[in-house]
Parts: sequence; structure tokens; C-alpha cells
Amino acid sequence: MADLYSNLAGISSPNPFWLASAPPTNSGYQVQRAFEAGWGGAVWKTLGEPIINSTSRFAAVSFNGQRVAGFNNIELISDRPLEVNLREIAETKKRFPDRAIVASLMVEPQQEKWHEIVKQVEAVGVDGLELNFGCPHGMAERGMGAASGQVPALVEQQTYWVKEVAETPVIVKLTPNITDITATAEAAVQGGADSISLINTMNSLAAVDIHTWDTVPNVDGIGTHGGYCGPAVKPIALHMLAECAKNERVTVPISGIGGISNWQNVVEFMLMGASNIQVCTAAMHHGFRIVEDMIDGLSNYLDDKGLDSVDQLIGRSVHKYSDWGNVNLNHQIIARINTETCINCNKCQIACEDTAHQCISRYKDGAGKSYLLVNEDECVGCNLCSIVCPVDGVIDMVKVANGLPPLSWNERQTAMNTLHASNS
Repeated sequence: MADLYSNLAGISSPNPFWLASAPPTNSGYQVQRAFEAGWGGAVWKTLGEPIINSTSRFAAVSFNGQRVAGFNNIELISDRPLEVNLREIAETKKRFPDRAIVASLMVEPQQEKWHEIVKQVEAVGVDGLELNFGCPHGMAERGMGAASGQVPALVEQQTYWVKEVAETPVIVKLTPNITDITATAEAAVQGGADSISLINTMNSLAAVDIHTWDTVPNVDGIGTHGGYCGPAVKPIALHMLAECAKNERVTVPISGIGGISNWQNVVEFMLMGASNIQVCTAAMHHGFRIVEDMIDGLSNYLDDKGLDSVDQLIGRSVHKYSDWGNVNLNHQIIARINTETCINCNKCQIACEDTAHQCISRYKDGAGKSYLLVNEDECVGCNLCSIVCPVDGVIDMVKVANGLPPLSWNERQTAMNTLHASNS
């Protein structure tokens, strides 16, 4: 069987599956239950000066019958005394010495405060530190979390302060609530970070109750923006992961976070450059034992691919991710409908007719049986028909051999500029 052993910037764990800093890692009881279920590591819920949490604090977005397609929370960092958390961290590490325990930290942007809390948590035996520069609500209003994480200079400075005294690896957790996440990723590296993790939660308002007109969630009639996570944010997380993974100035390993719900998601994140992954919402939805399926699924996948370890998977798709200007504009695909398995729901024809390129029509054969056919001369290969089709395998997107050499927009512009220069 493939080796699932994982090493993130010197933090080792028996597998790459960590629980993210969040409600599931709020106490020693919970983290120990998670380790018993098979999780390889846990990032302890963010420590700092204890706060008061509100009730209610969670909300979810369901879509087409799927519960918790997205998850919203207005919960803050740990509301338990620091000394209680430190005692439970020590107890948990003693009981599970082979598992990774990382302390998530957040304090005001002051050098002495960072020095103090780093020394306190390292004294109880944590394997690493994760600096929470991403929390988008509550703490940000106090100058911490995303308020720091949106300013590259503050990310670099505070990372540097931590590295002045830290004796364990330092992970910097990045906020997605920013135009270009690579700016803060580079700043973290400049500050001396050993790793980065991403993404933290996104600013969001889950819903508005159309009957009461209250926001969801609300606290005694008042609502506020919260952090959004869960399956709905996975494409955003993958994009930001890929941007960092392909950036030559981001030279540290990455812990991938954001909407990971199954082993297939794990493979996607690792292919796109994550050295390990962190999970929160899926554990809150289904419980800690989901890791069993993740472990079995990843192990079997590696065996099927002939890979000996998870390290052989990391970053294998990064070179396939580039800027739009580098894609081949002469590549051509078209849609073809398998009339034998088509259920004639007409979804593809309606979608194409109303919102795409009007290239699918309905016909009748000699026996009067109705069928759908693509006008291949008009098809631009946009994929919409195959996306809306409710039956897998009915519509294939087929490559067309048009005899044209590869040509990207950048190559086209370079050729045109050369031509203009020679004619002038």
C-alpha cells in the first residue's frame, strides 16, 4: 500500500488529513476523539485573549436538496481561558505523540504580545504554529485577523516577530478577502514563514428570512457578516492555491483548505500543490469518522496510479494551470449527443438556444421518433450542453482535428507586433 506519511515544513503526521482551526478543535476532548478516528493532525482552535461568543452563530446554505452546500459562521476565537487550552494541548500531545498538533494564534499586532503567546504555547509541546491572518469578522473589527491579513506589510512584520522567538515551524494562514492572495503569500515568505495555509473563510451573509426580514443568522434581531466555507468555496480555494503554487516567489509548502469534503477533493488539492489538507465543514456536517473514507480513498487511488507516497502526487497539475493568454486558441471541440441514451428532456437544446449558440435542433427519424442533433459547423465547444445534461455520458465533447497549429493569444500578439514593426 502507498505511504500516507506527510511532512509539512518539518511537521510530520501519519497522514495528510488535518482538522482546521475551528469548532471541531475547540477542546482536548474533541481533538482526541478526532485522533482516535484517524486524523493525522489538528490545528487547535485559535488562541488569544478569551472572548465572548454570541448565540446564535451558525447558518448554512442549502441548494437543490443538498444540505450545507455552504456554511456561514460568526463565531470568534477560543472563548476558553488560555491556561485551560494549554493544559489540554499538553495532555493530548502526551496521549498521541505521533499526531501533529499545531496552535493557531491571534493577538494584536504588537511584537511583545506575539513573543509572549508563542513562548507559552511552545512550552506545552506543540509541533508548530499557525498565525491566523484570515478571520473576517469580529476580530477584524479589532485590528486582527483579516484586518492584518489584507495588508502585506503587516503580514510580513508579524510573521517576522513570531520567527524571532519561534522554535517550531510557522504556518501563515491567509485570507481570501483580498484582490491578489499572492501578495500576502509573498509577504509571509519574506517574513520568514515556513509554510502558508489557505484559504480562510470568506466574507458572507448567509441569507435573509423573507418572512421576518431578519438576517440569518441573527442575534436578538441584529445580524452581521460572517465567514463562508464548505463545498461552495472549493473552486475559489483551488484557484488561490494554484496561484500561489505556480508563483516562483512563494517558495514554501502549502496546506490546502476550503470546501474539502472527500478523498477526491483531497487529490485535487494535492495535484494543485497542497502538501497536506485541512478540513472543517465536512467534519461538522458528518462527524470525525469521515476521515476513514478519505484515508481509504486516497490510499487506493495512489495504488491505482502506481504511486508509492503522497509526495509523488503533490503539484503534478500545477504546470497545467496558466494565464488565459497562454491557452491554445486553435484547439477545437464540439458536442455530440448519444441518441441511444438521450432521455429527450430538452435541457441541452433550451440552454443552447436561449443562452449559447443555437446549434442544437430537434428532428424526427423515418419512424417519427424525435431526437436531438448538434449542428457541428455552428458548435463552439462551450460545454454548456454537457453541463446541463442530467445523464452522464449522453453528451461527449469531442476534439476536432482542424489541421491548425497551436496558437495562443500571447503568440498571436507577438507575431502581430513583429509584423507591424517590420512594416513600419
